[in-house]
Amino acid sequence: MGPASGLIAQVLLLALLAGTSGLGAAGWIVGVACAVTMAVVLARALGRGHGDRLGPASWVTLARATLAVGVAALAADSFTHGTPVALLVMLAAVALALDAADGPVARRTGTATALGARFDGEVDAFLILALSVYVASAYGAWVLAIGAARYVFLAGEWLLPWMRAPLPPRRWRRLVAATQGVVLTVAAAGVLSRALTQTLLVAALALLVASVGQCVWWLWRHRQAAHDQVPEGDVGQPQGRSLHSGVAVALTVLALLIVWTALVAPDHPSRLTLGAFARLPLELLVVVAVGALLPATPRRVLAVVVGALLSVLVLVKVLNIGFYTAFDRPFQPVDDSQYVGIGIETLRDAIGRSSAEIAVAVAVVLIVALLALQVLAVLRVTRVTAAHRAWALRAAAALGVVWVALRVGGAPVASSSAVALTVDEVQAVWTGLADRAAFAREIAHDRFRATPGNRLLTDLRGKDVLLVFVESYGRVAVQGSSFSPGVHAVLDRGTTQLRAAGFSSRSAFLTSPTFGGLSWLAHSTLQSGVRVDGQQQYDQLVENNRLTLTRAFKRAKWRAVAAMPGNRREWPEGSTYYRYDKIYDRRNLGYRGPRFGLPPMPDQYTFLALQRRELAKRHRPPLFAEVDLISSHGPWTRIPRLIPWDDVGDGSIFARIPAKESTPPALFGDAERARTAYGHSIEYSLRTLFSFVQRYGDDNLVLVVLGDHQPATTVTGWGASHDVPISVIAHDPKVMDQVAGWKWQDGMLPSPQAPVWPMDAFRDRFLTAFGVVDGGS
Repeated sequence: MGPASGLIAQVLLLALLAGTSGLGAAGWIVGVACAVTMAVVLARALGRGHGDRLGPASWVTLARATLAVGVAALAADSFTHGTPVALLVMLAAVALALDAADGPVARRTGTATALGARFDGEVDAFLILALSVYVASAYGAWVLAIGAARYVFLAGEWLLPWMRAPLPPRRWRRLVAATQGVVLTVAAAGVLSRALTQTLLVAALALLVASVGQCVWWLWRHRQAAHDQVPEGDVGQPQGRSLHSGVAVALTVLALLIVWTALVAPDHPSRLTLGAFARLPLELLVVVAVGALLPATPRRVLAVVVGALLSVLVLVKVLNIGFYTAFDRPFQPVDDSQYVGIGIETLRDAIGRSSAEIAVAVAVVLIVALLALQVLAVLRVTRVTAAHRAWALRAAAALGVVWVALRVGGAPVASSSAVALTVDEVQAVWTGLADRAAFAREIAHDRFRATPGNRLLTDLRGKDVLLVFVESYGRVAVQGSSFSPGVHAVLDRGTTQLRAAGFSSRSAFLTSPTFGGLSWLAHSTLQSGVRVDGQQQYDQLVENNRLTLTRAFKRAKWRAVAAMPGNRREWPEGSTYYRYDKIYDRRNLGYRGPRFGLPPMPDQYTFLALQRRELAKRHRPPLFAEVDLISSHGPWTRIPRLIPWDDVGDGSIFARIPAKESTPPALFGDAERARTAYGHSIEYSLRTLFSFVQRYGDDNLVLVVLGDHQPATTVTGWGASHDVPISVIAHDPKVMDQVAGWKWQDGMLPSPQAPVWPMDAFRDRFLTAFGVVDGGS
């Protein structure tokens, strides 16, 4: 009666939270999982108690458990949605208040039991864990140690028999436990200064460490006595043969499901449906049959090897899902293993160092657990099949016949996808390693390699040329999306602004080698004239001397600079390969204003810094500059506002101007809000560009403006192209005459019928249009 009532109450509380605070999917999943787990554990404990029932005090504890489930759900939801802090704090505070009531109730009614005491302690630990997860996102991953302490102690009980002995009652332990809950609730409420809250959290953790250490020391000193008694009321020890058999069956079924899921789980987000798991994997039948036939030692070796391979397979599937979501392509082992450091750094910039550390710590724990889980599951399955050899072989043979019949009939239920994916991954590694020689030949084939400077870019002599990359500016921004009408309006107004200032423009599309990120691959592709679609190719390219647009302009006596506000450390290939005369980044642009999410400064400041440091100088050579506009970089949490250019100064004014803001969890958990924020960020970058040209453009200014890649699939949806808009803007009509043969469309807004070029074709066509081609290959 008690566990069922608690489960019903907890689900009702979750429904109430969903109705009042908009509890999301993450909150529901965690809340229901905690509620079911609590009901099952409590039911098993009552079943072992030979007639034990919940007394009045335990009903109070069950009410606290219900509130703790609500706290856990809200804490989980905080990672994807904004959480109502007041509601979370209220639930936690009431649960803590009730903690002071269940003990006196038990003593007053004479219903104190070992089970009730254990239940009370575990609910305390669960509430502390939920609060620590919520507080850790603001104060750092170390706070999780407060919530994890009880469960580390439980792991010790499981591994070390002497730690299962009952501890003598101590008020000190209850006081320390209560202190953890109170301090974490105060930290969650945010009512004290950050420094004072951190001090309280450190003090609480120190008390907890001392208390746990004291318990472990006492148990160690009395370890001999632990062998002479069985802990009374120990809900963690199975009793009775029937219970042992039931647990064994449950573990076998669970192991079978783990192996089954690892084999049939899809590796693409669009195929993650329940139907995808309703398949019969041939690989499982083979493992069962071989496990049943092999002797013990070879069987264990097989289980470990197969389990390890399954672990790697599941990890690859998870990575494929992530890469399809972010970059619209599968994980490439040779290239993508190099992005771990870049990914962690980007995550820190996007969601903050503390949240990133928590995410990384959770990922590491999950990977280790994944590796161990698959090996243990295969060991269990093969051990059971060996113990029931005849039955296992008959089942494998019968299901094998069914599998063949289904495959012959063309039914997708008959699956061998695990082997197919393994073969694909091996081939991908082999292809990646073999591509190096082919790519080297492509790099060496360069028709402009020997073209002298006096025959390069002759029709742009005296012009300042800006190559402007707009972050994540893809076809989805201008066509077929909920936010494209807003971008259309900005582009149409921009075309009008340019014409009023004496500029004309032509536009088309390029097909980027990347999608959703890895911008440097697009930059190097456009500049070098070869397709660079992975880190291995990028590293190989920058070790060579292939002519880039930057080198071409330098050979023709332009000064070459780069404005890259996203960079914050040395960029060796900027000097050794591109050979810029000067690289401006966040360290030397002089910005003193606030960050805007991941972008460290607004695009307006980047343009103005380039104007002050380069374009405004007199008696200078013509300038070629690559300019990276990054205000449209995800996750679009803070979008700047365009202000008068004379007010920009050192950027500190932006701290006083409200930005369009959203929280990272809100954007990550709501695709429509993310799309809207993305659209606003593109509008800002384009308005800034047009305003800059209108304010500072002169007769000698030429711009090539393009996107580097499409945004992530959260914005584009599945099946989007890799196309990005590109425009040429110039004041001098002769410049536009040189590109008339490209058949690009007038204005800044390319239509769906606009020409589409591969991005790697641009360099050669640009150099051909504006120079004399007589170089060798």
